[in-house]
Amino acid sequence: GEGRGCFCSFDPNISVHTNNPDLTPCFQNTILAWIPSIYLWAVLPFYLLYLKRYRRGYIVLSMLSRFKTIFGVLLWCVCWADLFFSFHELLQSKTPPPVYFVTPLIVGIAMVLATVLIQYERLRGVQSSGVLIIFWFLSVLCAVGPFRSKIMAATAQVNILFRFTTFYSYFALILIELILSCFKENPPFFSPVNSDPNPCPELNSGFLSKITFWWFTSMAILGYKRPLEDKDLWSLNKDDISSIIVQQLHKEWDKQKDEWKQKEDVAYVKTSNHVLNHVGDDPEEAEVLIRDKRQHKEPSFLKALLRTFGPYFLIGSFYKLIQDLLSFVNPQLLSVLIGFIKDKDAPSWWGFLIAALMFFSAVLQTIILHQHFQYCFVTGMRLRTGITGMIYRKSLVITNSAKRSSTVGEIVNLMSVDAQRFMDLVTFLNMLWSAPLQICLALYFLWQTLGPSVLAGVAVMILLIPLNAAIAIKTRAFQVEQMRYKDSRIKLMNEILNGIKVLKLYAWEPSFQEKVLEIRKNELRVLKKAAYLNSLSTFAWISAPFLVALTTFAVYVSVDENNILDAEKAFVSLSLFNILRFPLNMLPQVISNLAQTSVSLKRIQQFLSHDELDPNCVETTVVTPGKEEMMWMMGVCMCVSVIHLLVPSGSLVAVVGHVGCGKSSLVSALLGEMEKLEGHVAVKGSVAYVPQQAWIQNATLKDNILFGQQHNEQKYQNVLEACALKTDLEVLPGGDHTEIGEKGINLSGGQRQRVSLARAVFSDADVYLLDDPLSAVDSHVAKHIFDNVIGPEGALKGKTRMLVTHGITFLPQVDHIVVLVDGKVSEMGSYQELLKQNGAFAEFLRNYAPDEDTEEDELTSTAVLICLKSYLLRVCEKKSAEPSQPQKILPDKLIQAETTETGTVKLTVFWQYMKAVGLVTSLIICFLYCCQNAAAIGANVWLSDWTNEPVINGTQHNTSMRIGVYAALGLLQGLIVLISSFTLAMGGINAAQTLHAVLLENKFHTPQSFFDTTPTGRIINRFSKDIYVIDEVIPPTILMFLGTFFTSVSTMLVIISSTPLFAVVIIPLAIVYFFVQRFYVATSRQLKRLESVSRSPIYSHFSETITGASVIRAYGREHSFVSLNDLKVDENQKSYFPTIISNRWLGVRIELIGNFVVLFAALFAVLGKNSLNAGLVGLSVSYALQVTMSLNWMVRMTSDLESNIVAVERVKEYSETETEAPWIIEDKRPPEDWPTQGEVEFVDYSVRYRKGMDLVLKGLSLRVKGGEKIGIVGRTGAGKSSMTLCLFRILEAVKGEIKIDGVRISEIGLHDLRSKITIIPQDPVLFSGTLRMNLDPFNKYSEDEIWKALELSHLKKFVSSKPDMLEYECSEGGENLSVGQRQLVCLARALLRKTRILVLDEATAAIDLETDDLIQMTIRTQFEDCTVLTIAHRLNTIMDYTRVLVLDKGTIAEFDTPSSLIASRGVFYGMAKDAGLA
Repeated sequence: GEGRGCFCSFDPNISVHTNNPDLTPCFQNTILAWIPSIYLWAVLPFYLLYLKRYRRGYIVLSMLSRFKTIFGVLLWCVCWADLFFSFHELLQSKTPPPVYFVTPLIVGIAMVLATVLIQYERLRGVQSSGVLIIFWFLSVLCAVGPFRSKIMAATAQVNILFRFTTFYSYFALILIELILSCFKENPPFFSPVNSDPNPCPELNSGFLSKITFWWFTSMAILGYKRPLEDKDLWSLNKDDISSIIVQQLHKEWDKQKDEWKQKEDVAYVKTSNHVLNHVGDDPEEAEVLIRDKRQHKEPSFLKALLRTFGPYFLIGSFYKLIQDLLSFVNPQLLSVLIGFIKDKDAPSWWGFLIAALMFFSAVLQTIILHQHFQYCFVTGMRLRTGITGMIYRKSLVITNSAKRSSTVGEIVNLMSVDAQRFMDLVTFLNMLWSAPLQICLALYFLWQTLGPSVLAGVAVMILLIPLNAAIAIKTRAFQVEQMRYKDSRIKLMNEILNGIKVLKLYAWEPSFQEKVLEIRKNELRVLKKAAYLNSLSTFAWISAPFLVALTTFAVYVSVDENNILDAEKAFVSLSLFNILRFPLNMLPQVISNLAQTSVSLKRIQQFLSHDELDPNCVETTVVTPGKEEMMWMMGVCMCVSVIHLLVPSGSLVAVVGHVGCGKSSLVSALLGEMEKLEGHVAVKGSVAYVPQQAWIQNATLKDNILFGQQHNEQKYQNVLEACALKTDLEVLPGGDHTEIGEKGINLSGGQRQRVSLARAVFSDADVYLLDDPLSAVDSHVAKHIFDNVIGPEGALKGKTRMLVTHGITFLPQVDHIVVLVDGKVSEMGSYQELLKQNGAFAEFLRNYAPDEDTEEDELTSTAVLICLKSYLLRVCEKKSAEPSQPQKILPDKLIQAETTETGTVKLTVFWQYMKAVGLVTSLIICFLYCCQNAAAIGANVWLSDWTNEPVINGTQHNTSMRIGVYAALGLLQGLIVLISSFTLAMGGINAAQTLHAVLLENKFHTPQSFFDTTPTGRIINRFSKDIYVIDEVIPPTILMFLGTFFTSVSTMLVIISSTPLFAVVIIPLAIVYFFVQRFYVATSRQLKRLESVSRSPIYSHFSETITGASVIRAYGREHSFVSLNDLKVDENQKSYFPTIISNRWLGVRIELIGNFVVLFAALFAVLGKNSLNAGLVGLSVSYALQVTMSLNWMVRMTSDLESNIVAVERVKEYSETETEAPWIIEDKRPPEDWPTQGEVEFVDYSVRYRKGMDLVLKGLSLRVKGGEKIGIVGRTGAGKSSMTLCLFRILEAVKGEIKIDGVRISEIGLHDLRSKITIIPQDPVLFSGTLRMNLDPFNKYSEDEIWKALELSHLKKFVSSKPDMLEYECSEGGENLSVGQRQLVCLARALLRKTRILVLDEATAAIDLETDDLIQMTIRTQFEDCTVLTIAHRLNTIMDYTRVLVLDKGTIAEFDTPSSLIASRGVFYGMAKDAGLA
């Protein structure tokens, strides 16, 4: 009977209202003892299910495991000893209460379970068990209370000794078990052998290490010691590897497709039945079914994604749910704490308990939140991997008609942009349900605190949402506009840098500088507008919580006199409003993200649902005749219709026909790239394919030829020889190990074609399909290739070869000729037979022959051959000379670029940026931030003061005054925020403007040698990426940094002012914070850099694959390409994964610091309870609760700022390169009409290209009288071009001087010099813009003058035929004019300028002889009285010149009239003889 009472007695006097509290024995023995057991029972079934699926081999029995088990058994014995003791008492006829039987039984069973679990986990290979750690922790926690009361009881009187002993031993044992379970076991035995050199420590780390991300610390320390490199990165976990993820996703997607196919078939069958049965009596039903069929339009990719990644993601969602609920615990505890402070005679252990609970709930929240983020980010990462892999695999099997529906760029975008969207969405996807949940809970608690007046606050919040949305839409519009300006600016810069030499020669820099600055001005104008908007939205974001609080409090106080605003209500509701702020701001963002992602999803799904090629449409057996009809969809025309074609094995068949008659389609059909309508195609054996447009990978030349085959040196050399690649290899800087750029950018067209052919020859297949491989190469090379490779005696003799060709030279040597007309075979047979038939083939010959003959004649004419030879030589020279110099210079150059990017950023860079912003502005900004925080603190201090106002007759007085001041302070804060963020944005834009202007100014003044040694890409990068960072990334980062910094400082100040003791704790916390921050910043900066470096290869490899898909398929290399792509994606994820973890690692540590701030703020508030009022405590603790967020963001912002401020450094670096001489020297300006005679004199003149190189011209002395025509000749590299460059002072003299009309050119300004000499440069450069701008960028000449120049340069007819006439738009590089026309435009420029000295740098190659004659003729007539210097490559142009200068290795070999030079039989005579002129 008495035992029943024991279950329910609870005496408040013992427990609560005393300074020495104790829990009743009843409570101790029931609830407290049962909690751990209940937990274990609840978790066990789920955990066992998980263990069943978890297989990693078993762990060998270790000492640790033995001890754990022994202590577990001991615990069990202790519990049962208690039980038996109770039975013993029963026998002695004392009746103990039932509790003494139930509790030991329950606890004993729990201990047995725990012990068994220890062993079961060992067999399953679990190294550290979270379930058990939590179990032991709960047991210890629940035993602490009874432990204390037992000790207190022991001092009072001796109770039953036996139970004391068992309890103490129980307590000791569970403590030991807790400590032991924190250590982790050895790795499992027999687990699959981990071969990676650098496995991720996460797998083998213990439970505690996992929840605090302690295992990342090693990388953080390493990254702090030295910049991380690729080899330091951990390998990916098994579940994150591309091949595995994509495989799972593929399986799910295939299931979706199969389901869809069945549905389609069912629907289809049904409709057809209906139509058969009821003819016309129930048409609606049939329609319904057809409509029904439309609804299952496509298999759902979303379902496949959900099935693959859903379960893992849901774990994260579960954590989020717990975290949301926990976030409302602290405001409740705050209200309890404030109540405790008010109640002066409450026992102080309450306070300590509340502080401990606050700390505990905050820590738990931190751990759970970061687990949730971890799951979300990893899901996002896997999603990206999966989608990328799926798109890549699909792009290899997609049909041509489907491929045409989307461009390469679009498909690459699917992979880069759309996959990225999924990744960004997943992180916040849980907000979709979590935000409404948080909002509802917050409103519920607020309603409890303040009643209906909450609705006023909520109304304000809801009103702010459309404002934010409007701002966002407007900002986006601005962004689009600004992107447009940015793109046009970069395009222009790109052109300027590519044509910088021409700009210098023409002295046109100022006009182009104007154009760039004009665009830049517009760009900054848009940025300014965006800045106005941004400061508005910052204002909304910072003032929102305040406005909400203000309206709520104002309404609350004014609704009813008896509503008293006390500390509890005020500060609890403030902290709740702060919780509300995040979901309210996130929801609209998540929804807009969701909208974007759904668009992406549709696009990806559409791409993945495209038709695939049928792998069996070509049988790879013997080629047999068969009726085959193939269709190739291009528009609607059927390209290859009925064809009967039998190719005997081992023969050489040529396919000829007019353009567009289906030759290439025939080849595609044989490769299985066409959709076959009927009939069948068969090919015997393996295939090698040479496409019309050579496809070259971004790899070494050798890899391009081997294409994944085994290397065989002998065969390889033979192939190179046959394909005439030997000579090219000598030219390339690295021989066959030269890296070839994307799309084969550093090879000429002919070289590309030959590499493509060499790949086919090396592959040693049975059937060769050659699609016009000889069109891109020169005719003598073509002959060589035909003889050595394709022809009857070539390397491929005995193989089946199908050659599509336009040339008719080789047709006589072919076994069979197939003539195609409109997709049908019109004739077949040998050359002789077809000529006799006199059909389509004979006509084809007649059409093509005349052109062919003239071409042949031209090529045989020796003059042209000479020029070709010198052209080839020249190109070789250029190619071999160019790369070798930059290679000398590049290594140190590259290293410089790198050093600026590693290690910490010097303070000087920040100082430079501050100077660019303006020092006064910088100071004003800091001052404004101080004011803003002062106002914020003021408002809250006023609030705490208001809450402490005494209550008289149930009301507070002068509430209106209170509200007024509170409102004034808060609005003042808002106003200052507006002003400060606006000032900051303006400062940022000013800085951007000055930095860009200085950079641009410098680049236009930089000497030509800089542009020769620096890749254009690197300079463009400064203008695009770095300027973008300075424009758009740095100002908001600084804004956030200053905001969080001042918030954190003001929090500390508030806490210190209310509880001065807190100052002691700040110092150690600050030190820890500083260290964590340094470690994080160093590591994360380098990780981000590695990630962005490893990202671009994925996309470039992908776009390469799309363009070369048919080649990859023909050679059957799909698998190796897929695995290469997987490898590239994995490389990227390898650096992305630690980036995620580094953020988690940082988050856990910084939030712990924040939680300690909360703990100490609460503790000191409890300690100083008697001297403090409730308002101050509420103020300091509610501030402390907010600090975590700003501490966390402050570190991130520091890190971002450090990674981005580098841009300033890089721009500075290029703004301070050395410049050339000034453009105009005021007191040295030559007379207006100078040079009148046009007399040029070189006096002992020497020059070199760059420091440290040999002299190009050595001691030249010569004199040219005014009006003379001089031809300059010499072998390649003799210094001909250098002479002209010296006249323009592109190269400055080493010694000696040049005089023009007696004026030393080295003394006058560059523009004065360059604008008085005219040049027609070798390669005609045009800029995108109107034709008029290309002729006269400064608008100096009238229209008539321009038309006259055009007439004289034979362009008048062309220009006047265009509708825009002079306003005709030239595209980039003058693409829409032929090369000859471009040359004539350069001539027109010269005619417009018409100075006394003309330099003509002849185009090396025979661009076309016609244009050349035109130019020569015009020069002879129009520049009669001028001095003309011509660098000649074809001697016949200069045979009638007054004198010829022959240069040899930088010195004058001969200088005389042409006739006397030929007579003297010197160097010139030899050259003329070669050209057939002597």
